[in-house]
Amino acid sequence: MNLNVGGIDKILRIVVGAALIGLTVTDVIGVWGWIGIVPLATGLINWCPLYPIIGLNTRGTEKSE
Repeated sequence: MNLNVGGIDKILRIVVGAALIGLTVTDVIGVWGWIGIVPLATGLINWCPLYPIIGLNTRGTEKSE
């Protein structure tokens, strides 16, 4: 598993996921807010299963020293 989520993408996933879960817990939105688990999890583990399929990588390449 190659890490493929990084930078702004990671931060946005974590914020959006946590916001959706928070809104669901407080009954502001319905049960569909639990879908926030997906962006939260992919942001925390730095890997999105859809990215390899569409050929996307927001992490970039690591520099070797």
